Amino acid sequence: VGTTFFLRTSVMRRVIPALMLACAGFIVCTTADAQNNKPADDSVYQAFGQKAGIQALMEDFFTRLKADARTAPFFKDTHRANLGEQLTEQLCQEGGGPCVYKGAPMDKVHRDLDIRKEHFNALVEVLQQSMDAKGVPFRAQNAMLARLAPMHRNIITP
Repeated sequence: VGTTFFLRTSVMRRVIPALMLACAGFIVCTTADAQNNKPADDSVYQAFGQKAGIQALMEDFFTRLKADARTAPFFKDTHRANLGEQLTEQLCQEGGGPCVYKGAPMDKVHRDLDIRKEHFNALVEVLQQSMDAKGVPFRAQNAMLARLAPMHRNIITP
């Protein structure tokens, strides 16, 4: 157990975000419905505990984002309920659930925040911590990260 935990946290936590970014376009294109870009099935949504599970995850995630020195400055003036609602809708949709994200485009929201690759990777690490804490299966975590990864192009400041 100790060795498995060590390998998973020290190696996989560094490798997974890079792999997800590299493979995201292929994975998203092969798992999405061509007409509406909605994932072909709702298995990820189900593994996350449907909308209630995603809402609970987002509460935990926001708390961790505010507590992590690498991400906290980006969320100091963020309205918790609004962000939680937007992220819940976004992950629900990306997971194949019935939700529709109606928030602003990612490039518009993040345009003037000077977000670098290291900030984005820190956020991914915090999300992984929240998913672990909420008992989201590792395979479902990877599937969700693959679906979210293409957003990095619209979030990271060029």
